[in-house]
Amino acid sequence: MAVELCLLLLLFCGSTISEVQPIYKPPPGTLDFGFVPAKTYDTGAYHEPGPIGILFKVVHAFLYLVQPNPFPQDLIRKLAQQKFGNTQGDYQKAIYYEIGFIVSAALGLLFILLLPLVGLCFCMCRCCDNCGGEMHQRQKKNADCQRSCFATFLFVASLIISIGVLCAYAANQHLTNQVRGAKKLVNSNFKDLKVFLNDTPAQIDYLVSQYNTTKDKALSDLNNVGPLLGSRVQEQLGKEVRPALDAALTMAGAIRETKEALENVSVSVEVLQEGTERLHGNLTDVKMHLSNTLNDSACAAAQAASTCNIIRNSLNQLNINANFSGLPGVSSQLAKVNDVLKIDLSSLVQKGYAAFNDTPDLVVNQTKNILSDIKNVLESIGSNISNFTKTLPVQKIIADLTVYLTQSEAYVQDYFPVVEQYDFYRWLGCLILCCMVVLIVIFYYLGLLCGTCGYDKHASPTTRGCISNTGGNFLMAGVGFSFLFSWVLMIVVVLTFVTGGNIEKLVCEPFEDKTLFKVLDTPYLLNQHWKNYLSGILFKNPNINLTFEKVYSDCKENKGIYTSLHLDHLFNINEFLNISMYTEDVALRIEHIQINLSKIILLDEIGKENLLNFSSSGIEGINFGAYLTEINKSVTKVDLLSFANDLEARADQLPKGALENALKGHANNIRMIHSQQVVPLEQAMSTLNQSIRLLKRTSSELTVKVKNVISAVNAAQLLINNNASLVIVQETKKYMDTIIGYFEQYIEWVKESIAMEVAACKPIANVIDTAVDIFLCSYVTDSVNTFWFGLGGSSMFLIPAIIFAVKLSKYYRRMDTEDVYDDVETIPLENMENGNNGYHKEHLYGIHNPVITSSVEQW
Repeated sequence: MAVELCLLLLLFCGSTISEVQPIYKPPPGTLDFGFVPAKTYDTGAYHEPGPIGILFKVVHAFLYLVQPNPFPQDLIRKLAQQKFGNTQGDYQKAIYYEIGFIVSAALGLLFILLLPLVGLCFCMCRCCDNCGGEMHQRQKKNADCQRSCFATFLFVASLIISIGVLCAYAANQHLTNQVRGAKKLVNSNFKDLKVFLNDTPAQIDYLVSQYNTTKDKALSDLNNVGPLLGSRVQEQLGKEVRPALDAALTMAGAIRETKEALENVSVSVEVLQEGTERLHGNLTDVKMHLSNTLNDSACAAAQAASTCNIIRNSLNQLNINANFSGLPGVSSQLAKVNDVLKIDLSSLVQKGYAAFNDTPDLVVNQTKNILSDIKNVLESIGSNISNFTKTLPVQKIIADLTVYLTQSEAYVQDYFPVVEQYDFYRWLGCLILCCMVVLIVIFYYLGLLCGTCGYDKHASPTTRGCISNTGGNFLMAGVGFSFLFSWVLMIVVVLTFVTGGNIEKLVCEPFEDKTLFKVLDTPYLLNQHWKNYLSGILFKNPNINLTFEKVYSDCKENKGIYTSLHLDHLFNINEFLNISMYTEDVALRIEHIQINLSKIILLDEIGKENLLNFSSSGIEGINFGAYLTEINKSVTKVDLLSFANDLEARADQLPKGALENALKGHANNIRMIHSQQVVPLEQAMSTLNQSIRLLKRTSSELTVKVKNVISAVNAAQLLINNNASLVIVQETKKYMDTIIGYFEQYIEWVKESIAMEVAACKPIANVIDTAVDIFLCSYVTDSVNTFWFGLGGSSMFLIPAIIFAVKLSKYYRRMDTEDVYDDVETIPLENMENGNNGYHKEHLYGIHNPVITSSVEQW
């Protein structure tokens, strides 16, 4: 049923997607499909035993000492294949592997056989007044030391027996508690299995519903074909178109700048010509007035003569330096440029920009019909998915599996009380065994207590008190019960030891390290005709490499059942994840997109003619050398400010008077001429300099530049008219691959989800872990092993306890006879320590025994 469900899941998903492998795959926009809905499983397949875990570890260490050999894979394989015993070496290997258990079991059987026999012989021996049965105690001087040692050893042995029985009781109670709590764990597993079944259809529906995400994204791109495809085409064509239009627009700006420069040159030359004439006249007047002043009689004086001569000699410097009257005019060039500017070249270029920027709108208008067909194809896919989902009996299969699971759960619930009832019987039996040991230990403790408290070292063996005598009787009672119960206890210990120890070594440990799975995965192990048993059961094809270990590990990692069971051999997802007929139709329709951009005019003939007229405007014929020669000259031969300052300084050297004042007046007049005439002329010369240099740069190879601009525009126009189809095809293919890429993302997401998330089989691994690791190993085996470990230890220490109890009881019980001497001081010590030489029956000598002895005391 589970396989059927998986096939249905994959078939359901396979009807919605395709496998397309284009040659070129651009990185499309990443789609967000969200997370496949998955509920959390409640079962935690891990058991923490608590404080008793320390005992479990001790038992594991003991079992390792008994059985340190590795797991016998070869022997298990031969046993499963019924080939065990074909060779003599098989038995030797088995014995070698089980030697620890065999020796331990043999010792246990020896204990079972000998201890009752020894007890029988011991009882008969005592009935014959031997083996300590004679109610006579020889007095020895180290009697107190022996009594203390026997009491100490018996107490230690009893204490060890008590610890052992406590361990056995704890293990017994732990197993019962875990069995009672197992119901909750079983219910949790069934709940997870139901979640596994109920959640799978919702996961399938979610995978199918996410096709809408892919479809919506594809439709969004189709609705935005202008910004997407049109912009791509525009971007590719723009690599040549935009530089050409930019160059034309730059040339239009150059025309305007040329006009402004020519106007500046014309105005500046006129200003300079008029200004230099006026400056020349003013400087001539200044020289004449200075000369008249210097001819004054005051300059004839000795103190002023030299200074006046120096000033007189510098008057020739007051002259203009630059001559702008001979510069050629630029009126003809200006007129031609004005004629060129009558046509707004910038406006024509902007029209070209606008036409080129309308490319996305052209794409939208020319692809309406094709895009409508593609949208219909996408809608038809969704309709087919909806129709197909209605025909699949998903709910019926889930319902059948749910009914089967419910019946299984009801079966377990019905029989669980039976399990608890039998566990109660087991618990009661184990409790009785523990009580047997407890009874023996109680007798020993009571014997030690009464014997120790009631013992009087001054009393003779025949006059010991009742309490001391009762303690000795308790000890002998413990000995008797030890002989009665010990062989029964050891039978249980041997049986549980052999069973629990081998389960731990042959099941639990190999399950934990997955060695058991490797044995199960042995070819031809479980079926001599099948190489792989699991694939033979599931797929009827034993040649598929499907192993128990891999399935368990994948489910443990909560992978999807498709990956875990390798259902690709039964249901190849690559064959079913195929809607190539849809994507091929979409791709074919997109490839048939035809876009005509011939209506785009970058620059018409008027604009080109305008450029040619500019190149023939004659600005390259301007005599830039003449202009630059005059511009590089200063306005006057001497700096008028410096001249005025120097004149004023020399006037200060003259004697105070009219001559000094006159010269200073001339200096101020020169400064005024500089500020009012020279400075404006310098500004005009600066403007003329900038304009001339701009015109020189513009005119440099102007014809070549214009031709290059026109050639670039023609080339871009040719690209649009003739070669745009190639660009459109390339960009259309990229656009198509982007659309198809959304489907590919959907395919990969579905594959990933099916492999890792859909029908995640963690509950299956949890069921196995619960049955084997938790219930069988942790609950049952560990508890049983701890039980026999404690009970066995207690049983073994019954032997020394018997010996010490028998020895010690002699010092506590009241004796019938004692050693009596006529002259104790003269009797050699050895006489007190030898047989019948040192004691006698009291009735033979007439010595009255104040304490009546009874035959009940003689056991």
